Amino acid sequence: MSASLLIVGLGNPGAEYAQSRHNIGFMAVDAAAARCRAEAWKKKFKSLVTAPTKGDFLLMKPQTFMNNSGEAVGEALRFHKIAPEKIIVFHDDLDLQPGQVKIKQGGGTGGHNGLKSVDAHIGPDYWRVRLGIGHPGLREDVMNYVLSPFAKADHVWLDPLLDSLAAELDLLLEGNMAGYLNRIAHRKE
Repeated sequence: MSASLLIVGLGNPGAEYAQSRHNIGFMAVDAAAARCRAEAWKKKFKSLVTAPTKGDFLLMKPQTFMNNSGEAVGEALRFHKIAPEKIIVFHDDLDLQPGQVKIKQGGGTGGHNGLKSVDAHIGPDYWRVRLGIGHPGLREDVMNYVLSPFAKADHVWLDPLLDSLAAELDLLLEGNMAGYLNRIAHRKE
């Protein structure tokens, strides 16, 4: 498994977190793995890692828990000698409406502990695919909200979003971030 591009989904390991809002990054990478007929997930770099049958990229789900995700990303970056700008991280974002997607390179972490960890281990120059999960309203409710499973009603937007993120992956791999966002937006309409 060699790679020149690394696609990371942020989340927490374990069945109790599998369907939580905080794990939408894992869900996006799982959808991409299914779409590109990736190999079986293998344990490497304190993560679960897979590669598609075609392509020069890796999909990764750090198993270090969200707050230490950077350890795993840093290990993979150093092993494969991947530049930070060739890393794409999918993560939940409280500040975006449910189903809203934004992409940016670098910038702040918005208080996201997973991003803080990645920044600490590889710097801020990687790409971030921000996946909106909405905000519970009160700051003291945030922890319970992000660690709770998506509601049944959320699957009206969540399932089509995950399908779109995976279906348009080729644009992301080409570095066509604007095209990727545009196609995802059109698929949701």
